[in-house]
Amino acid sequence: MNRYSAVITGVGGYIPEYVLTNQELEQMVDTSDEWITARTGIKERRLLKGDAQGTSVLAVKAIQELLQKTDTDPKEVDMIICATVTPDLCFPATANIIGAEIGATNAFSYDLQAACSGFLYGLVTGAQFIETGRYRKVIVVGGDKMSSIIDYEDRATCIIFGDGAGAILLERGEEGFGFRDSVLRSDGSGEQHLYMPAGGSRKPPSVETVQNKEHFVIQNGLPVFKAAVKNMAASAVELMERNQLTADDISYLVPHQANLRIIKATAQSMGISDDKVLVNIQRYGNTTGGTLPLCLWDYEKQLKKGDNIIFAAFGGGFTWGAAYFKWAY
Repeated sequence: MNRYSAVITGVGGYIPEYVLTNQELEQMVDTSDEWITARTGIKERRLLKGDAQGTSVLAVKAIQELLQKTDTDPKEVDMIICATVTPDLCFPATANIIGAEIGATNAFSYDLQAACSGFLYGLVTGAQFIETGRYRKVIVVGGDKMSSIIDYEDRATCIIFGDGAGAILLERGEEGFGFRDSVLRSDGSGEQHLYMPAGGSRKPPSVETVQNKEHFVIQNGLPVFKAAVKNMAASAVELMERNQLTADDISYLVPHQANLRIIKATAQSMGISDDKVLVNIQRYGNTTGGTLPLCLWDYEKQLKKGDNIIFAAFGGGFTWGAAYFKWAY
């Protein structure tokens, strides 16, 4: 079977209308705009409001924009990967719901769960389906309705997360462009530092788990911060060394938007200047599966064909990694 280049041919995104500012959070928990900004770089985040509004709502809107921009018939889509930790339901997969909503009647689809690294894992996975020649059009969408699993009385988490989704289209492209390499890692011993206690098969939902607020994200900030700084940087540097890339060779770093200090530490380890780092955390906060594609969405117009792009992410579990793409348009 021939091997093809897997290139990104378009980006779509969607963020909800409701803006939760730092000033509003000051009225909800013991915090301040100055404290939040200094420690995270976040000024505001978006929340999806309304009844029966799940992650699929965000993802469908992002993909509909993507299809329109790339003039793609949804019936031509072969595959949909949805990276999320907030699926609409335990099953069916949110990707299946998305496929039905957009009219992708010839696509197979599934969800991929790797916390904040989910989109990165999905991007690499989707690229490999293109490279084998088995499929021509693969959509990878990352999105989360983090507001559905955040306790807005817990200042350790409620200041960080927001809702949003972004999507990319992968297709066959010119040789030398698109996906080039990746470094993907995980370490399950990190579970204790970033997790949701109940709702899975180990501890199914009950009156007690709801009363004890066990269906919300728990985060031990310092261990997560240290692991994120160490591993995001290490994977990105390993990728550079393996592909003989210097800081001058890299056009842009697209980092997971979890914390501005983590982003800066990763860029510093890579030797990359601030002007090469794509950042929108100040507007959206951490949208988990949505951060990487939403960065591409915001900065798409300044990307140029041939640009060397490094993606880097770190997520609960722990999961982390980096990917190298050469921009194709």
